[in-house]
Amino acid sequence: PRVLAYNAGRIASYMVAGALAGGLAGGAQSLAGLAGLQLGFYWLANLMLVALGLYLMDAWRGLAHLEAAGNVVWRRVRPLLKPLMPMDTAFKALAVGGLWGWVPCGMVYSALLTAMLQGSAIDGAAAMAAFGLGTLPMLFGMGLLGTRLRAQMQRRPVRIASGLLVLGFGLLGLLRAANGVSLGWLDAL
Repeated sequence: PRVLAYNAGRIASYMVAGALAGGLAGGAQSLAGLAGLQLGFYWLANLMLVALGLYLMDAWRGLAHLEAAGNVVWRRVRPLLKPLMPMDTAFKALAVGGLWGWVPCGMVYSALLTAMLQGSAIDGAAAMAAFGLGTLPMLFGMGLLGTRLRAQMQRRPVRIASGLLVLGFGLLGLLRAANGVSLGWLDAL
């Protein structure tokens, strides 16, 4: 129950961030009337996927600088965790998960750019819910298996395979954007 509550809190905080990102981008797009803004964010989101893939493979550490910049927010959130430790109840786990969603992370930043592409708070929250649910099997498993599974995920071949997969999605997105393919996934099929 605690691992499930923790992940529910984490995904809820992702949804709040997605709603903020999607709502702000939607508001900016409505105010500016710029369809190109969404395309620019699409390029940026796919460049972030390329950067994330390279980061996972340890081929480029540029996202470490972005995560360091995110530490400004984390320094304000971290003190809120002290009363929640040890995480011995489902409520504490839910609260820690909710705070954990604000930890600086290149993967989350990449997903937030995708949430911005949605152009509305509801769709941005839905995009981040999809991201959170996509990470749920891995993080739920790591919560249950702890250090044994974490050690396997740090193995170089696993990181390279994961990085190549993310890099491939980023390159595909950049190729689609460069060739004028519409932003709808179903249109590409």
